[in-house]
Amino acid sequence: MLVIFAIPIILFLAAVWIYNRFVRNQNLVQEAWSGIDVQLKRRYDLIPNLVRSVQGYAKHEKSLFESVTQARAKAIEAQGVRPQAEAENTLTSQLRSLFAVAENYPTLKANENFINLQQQLAKIEDEIQMARRYYNGAVRDFNILVQSFPSNLIAGTFGFKTKEFFEIELITQRETPEVKF
Repeated sequence: MLVIFAIPIILFLAAVWIYNRFVRNQNLVQEAWSGIDVQLKRRYDLIPNLVRSVQGYAKHEKSLFESVTQARAKAIEAQGVRPQAEAENTLTSQLRSLFAVAENYPTLKANENFINLQQQLAKIEDEIQMARRYYNGAVRDFNILVQSFPSNLIAGTFGFKTKEFFEIELITQRETPEVKF
């Protein structure tokens, strides 16, 4: 008789425990996204200074400066993981072009302000990478919970769905070297 009452209570407590794990993990994912957002905002704040630095030396590159500015604006406005990642990849590509132009101006490359801005950007890129790893780890744990049995039963009942990973190409990542024989 006691077993008949104990089984439903144990099942109920297990369901509550699993539900609370979902809530905890979902909050960890949101916290991790907030960390990425903070680092991206720091990056966005630095970009106008970079553009102004290069602009003083390369006045004829107006279309590049406009495209960097537009890419920054689109990245700021992006909502959601996938649109944000796409906007960040475009912005990264534009920043690469900006640095490529800077390579043509030795006095700019030696300019202390420009060097400082490059160093700040490299530091921010490293922090974005760390925040992205933390976010993707939180998403991985959440997705495992959503897809695993028996927690997938609770996920389906309460509408918990898998989250997207945040994949962006960072400007500090090395490109594959070209080997010629």
